[in-house]
Amino acid sequence: MVLVRVYGQNTELLIDRKAETANFLLLQKAGYAPRLYATFNNGLAYAYVPGEVLTSNMVKNPSIYPLVARMLAKLHNVECGPSMSKEPVIWRRTYHYLSLIPPTFTKCQLQKRFVECFPDGIDFLKQELQELQQNLSDIKTDVVFCHNDLLLGNIIHNDGKVTFIDYEYAAYNYQAYDIGNHFAEFAGVSEVDYSRYPNKEFQISWLNIYLSEYNQCKNAAGTVTFSEINDLYLEVNKFSLASHLHWAIWALVQAHHSAIDFDFIG
Repeated sequence: MVLVRVYGQNTELLIDRKAETANFLLLQKAGYAPRLYATFNNGLAYAYVPGEVLTSNMVKNPSIYPLVARMLAKLHNVECGPSMSKEPVIWRRTYHYLSLIPPTFTKCQLQKRFVECFPDGIDFLKQELQELQQNLSDIKTDVVFCHNDLLLGNIIHNDGKVTFIDYEYAAYNYQAYDIGNHFAEFAGVSEVDYSRYPNKEFQISWLNIYLSEYNQCKNAAGTVTFSEINDLYLEVNKFSLASHLHWAIWALVQAHHSAIDFDFIG
C-alpha cells in the first residue's frame, strides 16, 4: 500500500521540504523509514507502515516503551553527510517561528486570547526564549540527529517493533531535547493531561534502556552507571521546557496561518 501526503496550506513557512526529503532518504538508507517512492511540489508518496499508533496507555506499556527507547537511541546514532548542519536546530528554528507571529491576529477571538495569555506580547516570548537559551546552552548534552517531533501519533507499533514516522522536523539537536520532547508528548495533544507526564521512576527505567542501546551503538564498553542516567534525567527535564516553549510559539504561528480546524491557542 502506498500513502500520498499533500502538504498543508502555508506549511512551507514552518518546514523545509527539501530537508524533509533528505531526512526521509537518510533514514530509509539506515533501515529506519519506509520506502519513499516519489516527491512532488506539494507532497510525497511512500510505503504504508502497518500497525497501531501509540496511545497514552501504550506508551507506558512495559513491552512497548523499551522498544521506543532503543529505537530512539539508534536514530540518535545515525550519521549524516557533511551537507547537514551539525548545529542544534532548536534555537534557530524557534527564533524563526517567533518572527512569523503577527503583530496582531486578524481574528478578534485569537487576538483576545493572545493578549490574555501574553499581556506583554511577542516581547515577552522573546525574553523567555533568550533566558531559556542562556540557561540551557551550557549543559553538556550530546548533539545528535534527532526526530524533534516524537509525539505518540508519530510512533507505529507492530509485532514487537516500533517505527517512527514523519521526519519534517528532523535535524541535529540536543539529545536531551528529543527525549524531553517525547516525554512531554505523554500529556497528549487535543486533550492535554499533565498527570500523564512520566514520573522519575519511569524516566530512570526508560533512560537506562536508552543509554544501554545508545552506548552499544557507539561500541562504548562498560555498563551504564547511575550517574550517567541521573545526569541525563536532569538534562532531559530541563530541555523539556524548551520543547514546551518551542511548540507554544509554533502553535501561535499555526493559529494565524493554518487552515486546519483546530484550537491552536486553547
